[in-house]
Amino acid sequence: MSDFVSPEARLFAIIAVAIALLVSERIRADLVGVLIVVALWAARLLNPDEALAGFSSEPAIAVAAVFVLGAGLLETGVSDAAGRLIARWSGPGLLRPLALLMGSVGLLSAFTHHVTTTASMVPVALDLSKERDIPPSRLLMPISFAASLGTTITIIGAPAFLIASDALQGAGEPPLGVFSVAPLGLALLAAGVLFMLLTGRWLLPDRRGVEDPSAGYRLDGYLTEIEVQPGSPLLDKSAEDLATDRRYEFEVVGRIRDGSRVPGRFAEGDLQEGDVLLVRTSPEHMLAVGEERGIELGPTSQYERASVPRDADEEDVEERLVQVVVAAASDFAGRTIAQVDFRQRFGVLVLGLWRQRGWLADQLAHVRLQPGDVLVVQGDEDALARLSADRGVLMLVPFQGRARVLRKRWLALAILLGAIALAIAGAPLQMAMLVGAAAMVLTRCVTPGQAYRAIDQRVFVFIAGAIPLGAAMEKTGAARTIAELLEQPLSGATPFIALLAIFVAVALVTQFMSDAATTALFAPIALGLAGAIGVSPTACVVTVAVGSVASSITPLGHHGNLLVYGPGGYRFSDFVRAGTPLTLLVGIIAAAGTPLLWP
Repeated sequence: MSDFVSPEARLFAIIAVAIALLVSERIRADLVGVLIVVALWAARLLNPDEALAGFSSEPAIAVAAVFVLGAGLLETGVSDAAGRLIARWSGPGLLRPLALLMGSVGLLSAFTHHVTTTASMVPVALDLSKERDIPPSRLLMPISFAASLGTTITIIGAPAFLIASDALQGAGEPPLGVFSVAPLGLALLAAGVLFMLLTGRWLLPDRRGVEDPSAGYRLDGYLTEIEVQPGSPLLDKSAEDLATDRRYEFEVVGRIRDGSRVPGRFAEGDLQEGDVLLVRTSPEHMLAVGEERGIELGPTSQYERASVPRDADEEDVEERLVQVVVAAASDFAGRTIAQVDFRQRFGVLVLGLWRQRGWLADQLAHVRLQPGDVLVVQGDEDALARLSADRGVLMLVPFQGRARVLRKRWLALAILLGAIALAIAGAPLQMAMLVGAAAMVLTRCVTPGQAYRAIDQRVFVFIAGAIPLGAAMEKTGAARTIAELLEQPLSGATPFIALLAIFVAVALVTQFMSDAATTALFAPIALGLAGAIGVSPTACVVTVAVGSVASSITPLGHHGNLLVYGPGGYRFSDFVRAGTPLTLLVGIIAAAGTPLLWP
């Protein structure tokens, strides 16, 4: 049957069906990518090796590695530290916090996936909005816009640029360097920040958002215990040292030695091996304590066999942690944790305790439980099931915290910079990123489990499936056919107008398709048009990539927009009103700038 239909018609049919599936979202994007591969082979447009080439392509491998590098920055607290710096430097009013948030998010997005950056900055922005009484809707949308603009600073910030570089290389043009797009990207980010400060802020709604339902269970001020181990870095510290040292994000409220409370604050040299510190801390830093050498969570150290080993790669410690709310009619109420004996009764360890009212400064085992107390418990699946079945427990919810390996913060940053330097020195991009990802795992900045979970498998599979579309468009002549159709109306236009028209077309399509798919579709067309409109192929293809990643006309344009949609209390029209003029500004800069950078 396919012999009676031209290869171009078969390809256009596959593209039309793929676009319809992506827009309707009836089938997951990664499955659409797989179906594209199968369809290109079944329609005899590509042989099996050509159809599957996307899975071993530079963009797919580099994207997977970049996800791991981004996880390294997140898990070691680099992103958290950036957020705290922003909060510290932000002055009163809206303009300074807005400029700092957008600038920092944009720069971070140059090296990590923009959704990851947006997700890590949303809590910072929400905290800032509460402290400064700024509606979240005035901060969150600009953060999402800045994250998209920041991906244009390097070619590792978004899959679109990796696909664009791959398309250029396939057409015999030099590939893009890691920072080859930086002048354009920095100009776009600066223009985006200025637009929001001068004009865009008047287009933002003044609205309170919908709180994350899990936020109620992400509590601060947990009471837990820290046991000082042999060779611990705490041994030479005084209470004042610990209070001022930013490596130890906890507040010491008491000290236990040989089972007895030691009154008063301890001076330098007072701490001994085996001493137990009673501390109040956040969820992240409670978990981070267990990652520090010479420091151990007190309850865990008492029952070494029941604890998760430090080198457990199969499952990270936070996966075995849950929060338990003590029920109003619980028989736990009025009894101490030691009297209940959670380890003997259920097989779980109590690692921390949160209470809404009242000051907790007693040894954890001696605290008398009250209804509404929230316990952080650790145990295996069977033990947690036994606990959840007990009527004394109101509910079990996931522990809202992640271990941050804070001592490796600078190491993670050095690994990222080293991987970028390796790529700049001439190493293939995918190999340079793989070296960085492997270094993150080998140095334990991320565990193997965290590394695998960091890779967005849907994005990886979809990119691998979409890339062969470009090869098929070239092989069948479809790219040339579309370019010839566009050549006549654009041939009389100036390069600026022609590039702006291409940008607008891409910007509209990317609202309904991913940046990777849009770039894979338009890059071959742009290559065919380059000669007719009088610009270099690189300028044409980069314009396509910019249009794919930096257009936010609707909340559907990028996942980051959807991420802030609820917390910001936005409506669909809010993005149209603020995003359309910004997208047009980005298009003007891209159309004017790309021919200057690539004459």
